[in-house]
This record gives sequence, C-alpha cells and structure tokens, in this order.
Amino acid sequence: MSTGLATSHGSEHTAILGIGAYRPTRVVPNSELVDAINSSDAWIQQRTGIKERRFAGPEESVQMMSVAASRKAMDRAGVEPAQIDCVIVATVSHMLQTPAIATAIGYELGTDKAPAFDISAACAGFCHGVALGSDMIRAGSAKHVLVIGVERLTDITSLNDRGTAFIFADGAGAAVLGPSDEPGIGPVVWGSDGEQFDLIRQKEDWRDVLAQETPALPHLVMQGNSVFRWASFEMAKIAQATLDRAGIGVEDLDVFVPHQANMRIIDAMARSMKLPQRVRIARDVAEQGNTSAASVPLALDRMIDEGEAKSGDIALLIAFGAGLAYAAQVVKVP
Repeated sequence: MSTGLATSHGSEHTAILGIGAYRPTRVVPNSELVDAINSSDAWIQQRTGIKERRFAGPEESVQMMSVAASRKAMDRAGVEPAQIDCVIVATVSHMLQTPAIATAIGYELGTDKAPAFDISAACAGFCHGVALGSDMIRAGSAKHVLVIGVERLTDITSLNDRGTAFIFADGAGAAVLGPSDEPGIGPVVWGSDGEQFDLIRQKEDWRDVLAQETPALPHLVMQGNSVFRWASFEMAKIAQATLDRAGIGVEDLDVFVPHQANMRIIDAMARSMKLPQRVRIARDVAEQGNTSAASVPLALDRMIDEGEAKSGDIALLIAFGAGLAYAAQVVKVP
C-alpha cells in the first residue's frame, strides 16, 4: 500500500488565451498639470514621453475597471466565469487593507467561488501574476486563471509633486491563462533589489499619517534619476536572462512590451538589448501614462487592437517597480 501523498498533474504547457483592458474616460493632457508644478508640456514630454494620461472618475473604481477588463478578456478567450479557477489581482491602490479586492471581483464576475487573492509587487505585479497562474495550471491546481493588473494611482498621487504628478495614471488590464498544446508562456525571471527599497515608495507610514494634526492621504514619491539609471541598464540584463531561459535569441522576438514607466527608459532598454529594427515596441505610456501593475496588459491590448501584435507573435513582457521588484517572461500573443 502506498504511503505517499497523492499528486495532481496539470497541463505541460500554458498560454494567454485572451487579453482585455479598461481605460478611464477622462483624458488629461499635460497642460492640465503644468501650473501646479511650475512646469511645461515640452519639459514633461522631453523627460518622459508622456503627452496625456487617463484619470478615473468617481464611478471608475478598482473593482469596476477590473470587472470591465476581465469580461473582455474572458470573451476573447472563450471562457465562461464558472470556468475560472482562480482570480489574481495585482494592485497597490486598493484602499482597503483587507479583504482582497480579488474576492469581490470574482463574485461580481460570477466565478464559482474561485480562490481569489491580491498581490503587491507594484509595477511588476501583472508579470508576477502571470508566472503564478501559469505555474498553477502546470501543477494541476487550476485549469483557467484570471490575472488582473489594476490601479487608481491618482488616489495616492500628489498633483503638487514635481517628481510624480505627471507620471501616474489609472486603468486595468486582464488576461485569461489556460492549458495549451504548445509552450505559450515561458519561464519567469524575477527578483527584487531590496537594498533600493526607498527609491519608489509611499511617502509615510499610515501610523505617522494618523498622528498628524491634520491627517492627509500619503502619496507616492520617487527618486526618478536613480530609478532611471537602474532600470535602463539592469533590466536589459534581466531581459537577456529571460530570453536565455526561454531558449530564444533577441532575433526571434516580434514584440517587446516593457513596463510603461517612461519613454526614455523604454528606448534605453531597447538599445541595451540591441533589439532588431523590426521588433515592434509598446509605447502606450505616451497616451496612457504610468499605470503600474496595469501598464503591461494595457500596452499589449493596445498593440493587439492596432495590429502591431498579431496572434502567435513572440513577445517579451518585462516590468519593474517599487521594491525594487521585477519580473519578465516570453509569451505568445493570443
């Protein structure tokens, strides 16, 4: 008689089956922000490449945006809510400490009491979620996983902060992961550089905020120059390690979808990686701004909609953010 524990076996391969996105309706050009920070449209575009961004209205909550993006992703994947075995939400701007917003999102979508949880890996959160979901499917603990990246960063951004007011924005992106007959999601390369924990962070501890005479919501602060130097060069190394683990070269890529932090960082990474001219590069940041965990799925969704990314294309997803946390994987475009 066997004394070992029973094990479950999942799919050998996984893939992204469908992508969906939600962009808030309010478009905010640089001209709306410059007076408060004594800046100009030209200065913002020169430093970041951002021309405009999306700000969520009162009704465009983290939950509402997530549900809208998820429904599009499930429709494109041909997967019903009851088939979703797990909901993973990457966010840093759900304002309740507990419970996880993923539970409410799963319920509104109509999943059959699927396990649901939030992860906090800042801008790298969506890529973390893809890695976790893919591993669940391969291990047999799920067949279909819904991964959402969503932010309402305007709730925690000071429009008077010259270093961040023009950078952050709102939105949601979602992906349905499932089993595949061939590799569709490559091995993840991920990690963190906690020595640089303070480069991007919430300005104050909540306890310190509440101890003030007139408490106000803490906002995000960033040491922009240090982040730029780190991301521009260190992430190119992570990108190469990700290609190596996937068993491909840079010449095999069709699409490059980096975290939409800053156009200068995107360009520096492309140069460091020696990307071939034919590789299409996501540049969603120009119209969307930096949406942290939502930026990679939003950018990929735009590329699919505009025909820059086609089904079956080989894409490198890579993201980095507060922590400094990072994650990357090679995927096939659904």
